[in-house]
Amino acid sequence: MTLINMIVAQAATQAAAQGAATTTSTALSVWDLTLKGGWLMIPLALLLLVSIYIFFERLFATSRVTKADSDFLQKIKELIQAGKIDEAKQLCASTNKPYSRMIEKGVSRIGRPMNDVLVAIENVGNMEVARMEKGFNWLATTAAGAPMIGFLGTVTGMVQAFYSLASAGQNSNVSILASGIYEALVTTVAGLVVGILALFAYNFLTSRVNKIMNRLEGSTMEFMDLLNEPAKK
Repeated sequence: MTLINMIVAQAATQAAAQGAATTTSTALSVWDLTLKGGWLMIPLALLLLVSIYIFFERLFATSRVTKADSDFLQKIKELIQAGKIDEAKQLCASTNKPYSRMIEKGVSRIGRPMNDVLVAIENVGNMEVARMEKGFNWLATTAAGAPMIGFLGTVTGMVQAFYSLASAGQNSNVSILASGIYEALVTTVAGLVVGILALFAYNFLTSRVNKIMNRLEGSTMEFMDLLNEPAKK
């Protein structure tokens, strides 16, 4: 019985070793799968790199915008009430922020009807928002287009797989079809990953810009109230 147990144990050990070797040999890394995705993986990789660049570039750009000077409007108020319009313009120019450029346009329109001042500030605000949203269209296009490119790669891969199966004739087997299918599905996975990342990046940056817009609107209203104060007095 001892000899039999030793033989069984040795056989089990050899089987486990063979199974582990088979698993190791058949396992594919992410890089191997990427290479098997075909030429459509190239545009997907480019879309991913461009989306990452736009995300971090806009993230840093909007971060600089959000750093506002809490005493800015108070200084503008003091200069305007003192009649120092040119100094108020210089302060806006030296601050060099979206809200300061909006206020500078409003300061330059002092003396005109209030509606004209408000329209001038809003026009500058629209341009500032458009500047902050630079590259957003690319992220939105990537979010919608990357999955479609992935599906295209899958369809073309399936066509090639079935063509290879048909061309094999009598030598055709399931492994030919299976290998072609899993290679074709790689592009779908890659397209979905790129599209999802671009979608999250787009929504995150859009919400960030919306918060900045609310702050700009608040600064505009505060400035308009400032212009109305002398009239109330």
